[in-house]
Amino acid sequence: MRRRDFIKVVAGSAVAWPLTVHAQSQLKVLRVGAVFPAPRSRPQWQALEHRLSDLGYRDGANYIMDYVKIPRVAEADYKTEYLKLMERHADIIVSGGPEISLRAAIATVGTRPIVMVAIDYDPLDRGYVESLAHPGGNVTGVFLQQIELAEKRVQVLLEAFPDIRAATVFWDPVSTDQWKATQLAAQKLGLNLASIEFRKQPYDYEAALVQAPPDRRDALIVLTSPVLVSDRSQLSEFAIKHRMRSMGVAREYADAGCLLTYGANLAEMYARAADYIDRLAKGTFPADLPIEQPTKFELVVNLKTAKALGISLSPALIARADQVIE
Repeated sequence: MRRRDFIKVVAGSAVAWPLTVHAQSQLKVLRVGAVFPAPRSRPQWQALEHRLSDLGYRDGANYIMDYVKIPRVAEADYKTEYLKLMERHADIIVSGGPEISLRAAIATVGTRPIVMVAIDYDPLDRGYVESLAHPGGNVTGVFLQQIELAEKRVQVLLEAFPDIRAATVFWDPVSTDQWKATQLAAQKLGLNLASIEFRKQPYDYEAALVQAPPDRRDALIVLTSPVLVSDRSQLSEFAIKHRMRSMGVAREYADAGCLLTYGANLAEMYARAADYIDRLAKGTFPADLPIEQPTKFELVVNLKTAKALGISLSPALIARADQVIE
């Protein structure tokens, strides 16, 4: 994927950040802090660290990656660990995933630069930045217009399976905005939905399915949140077990067995976050470092799952796919 295909950069200027840490300095080792509910080994985070390596950063040599895994998605847990990162003198904070991660970071890290990877929310609509061209504070990074993609996913599902008249949607509090957008898209396109909201962890998908009328179980649309993405393999197996054609929001879902996915490459987004870390470390003001958005989205089709479901996919759909898993 070419960078110019992936990134839409809103023009902005770059000036020196007064509290900057120069990665090349021998007097100071850059410390990058991050708090996530997922392990450091997940593909998206590995993409960020690989990109930092490409940029000349060596963990333990000229920078330290202070990665903290929290046991649950809770704002109090984020705040507690962000405060500890401040005690360990983190220079730059990476906030990825749900909105509560960024909200907690803003509340606890003071003026430290924050690189966000906004997956589940619109930072401009929520008021965290003044504009995409000039964020205006200490927050910048990458923003996925997840809400805008909701209609496209419903459209892709209906184009792939014109016989589908109803579907079940799995969502949780983090993905509320995605659910609202999916609901509006379905109404517009004539798809009836059964809404299943999860609140108590761990999510019990088997127990929840009984809430969906049998005539709305032909397809399963799974939205994204830290919990849902962590359960993507379980959800894919669940959909196959119940003979449901599944639609996910990113290729990681297809890699785990989801039948169809449509969205941005999340690993590429996290790799771009590494470029932000580098520019901040070298003296760019976060207030004037434009927020970037992906402009290329990929359709992934899992033929192994289609075979397990005993269904055939049209040659046109397969030809249209950016990736086919066989």
